[in-house]
Amino acid sequence: MSGKAKNSLEKYRSKRHAGRTPEPMGGSSRRAGRRRFVVQKHAASSLHYDFRLEAGGVLKSWAVPKGPSTDPREKRLVMRTEDHPVGYVDFEGVIPEGEYGAGQVIVWDTGTYRNLTERDGKKVPVSKGVNEGHIKVWLEGEKLPGGYALTCTGQRGGQERWILVKVSDAGADARRNPVSSQSASVQSGRTAEGVAEDA
Repeated sequence: MSGKAKNSLEKYRSKRHAGRTPEPMGGSSRRAGRRRFVVQKHAASSLHYDFRLEAGGVLKSWAVPKGPSTDPREKRLVMRTEDHPVGYVDFEGVIPEGEYGAGQVIVWDTGTYRNLTERDGKKVPVSKGVNEGHIKVWLEGEKLPGGYALTCTGQRGGQERWILVKVSDAGADARRNPVSSQSASVQSGRTAEGVAEDA
């Protein structure tokens, strides 16, 4: 892991106690080929979905209160959160009471992605696009295939507010609602409630 990636994880580590939570504190599950994405269903104090993209040696992360949509007409509010270690891409489990983000986490969808971000006809790296407030990616997901765009709309209370929108392409489907119809993990087949029972 590069020094830059280590520095970007300082906020993540400052919120967690390594000996108390099963969450990864570092490491990498990097695989050859395309970079990975994950959407984790997180049954914390308020249910939400965490959208993460591997870039710059970490997972760039956003919280999606209503979960991602496959309808291009839906503009989903998302909140930028701290970078997570790449090893988090496979994390499922229960974050114990008293720890930051306490609750059940499952891998709701995952796969690889392609960066489609461009400016003036030139490709923009994902990390740079995030810093500049706009990215566009193509997800090779089981539940979320196709293009998605993320755009920063400003800050409130010191936290960046973004909008997540499905691109109009072959993966778009206004009739689907995978958040309600496909609740299980693509990794283990378990629901968030099942993860809690197994713990």
